[in-house]
Amino acid sequence: MEAVPSSSLPPLHRCKILHLVRHAQGIHNVAGAEKYKKSPEMVDPRLSQLGWEQVENLRKHVHACGLMQRIELVVTSPMLRTMQTAVVVFGGDNIKNGMCASPLMLENVKNDHATVSSLNSPPFLAQELCRERLGVNTCDKRGSISEYKSLFPAIDFSLIESDEDILWRDDVRESDEEVSARGLKFIKWLWTREEIEIAIVTHSAFLFQTLPEFGYDCHPSTKNEICKFFANSELRSVMLLEKSLMGVHPAKTNYPGRIPFVLDLPNDLANMKRESNDNQHQQIGGN
Repeated sequence: MEAVPSSSLPPLHRCKILHLVRHAQGIHNVAGAEKYKKSPEMVDPRLSQLGWEQVENLRKHVHACGLMQRIELVVTSPMLRTMQTAVVVFGGDNIKNGMCASPLMLENVKNDHATVSSLNSPPFLAQELCRERLGVNTCDKRGSISEYKSLFPAIDFSLIESDEDILWRDDVRESDEEVSARGLKFIKWLWTREEIEIAIVTHSAFLFQTLPEFGYDCHPSTKNEICKFFANSELRSVMLLEKSLMGVHPAKTNYPGRIPFVLDLPNDLANMKRESNDNQHQQIGGN
């Protein structure tokens, strides 16, 4: 008999479709800037000029492929480079005269970009769990939330507990194991959300340490595809399956059919008889 390709058929409400994005190039990613990662001037760096070009190109892609119409939520790390990437890629059109919408990002404030509107965009939520590796490098220390609320008015910062960055330490760098554990905690948090299709704008080390925790039930080439390093502004879409039934929400698209229910003879009688026989066989087998 010909082998059947290995596959699975999970119900959609037990899955989430995640669109993973690494932020575009920051000024700390520029060639030759490596030595400045620990400089006081490099705290929470903004996008570089090339980075702005990268986010515009990615924005064109998500619109061209229809992804923009499907995303229900954008989750972003509360770092300047990720928020700049997120709002330009997944935000509304630039605000023009006569348009009324809360801005996602104000014009020319720590950036060289026009105001980005929230008009017709999904909601944006900042989450510290998907930050870059914490500690030592000043480029991974975030700015104050009170400042960012004024720069990004339509991003929801309600999950951030402290205005200043109390997670970053100048003398201790987060280990690989600690980043992986934080990544799994982030995935567990995602299951508390009702949205199925979510864009996540985050960082290279966070993705590189989190994704290898998955894919052990896949072909090695698939696992390699999951775990490979992310380039600046790269987007990679994956499907997350919940196997333990934790955090599973009711199906939004399923429909029970034939409402109101009435017996459709003879089909329903046949089905009822078949179910009765199946139950009897199960009882006999159990005895």
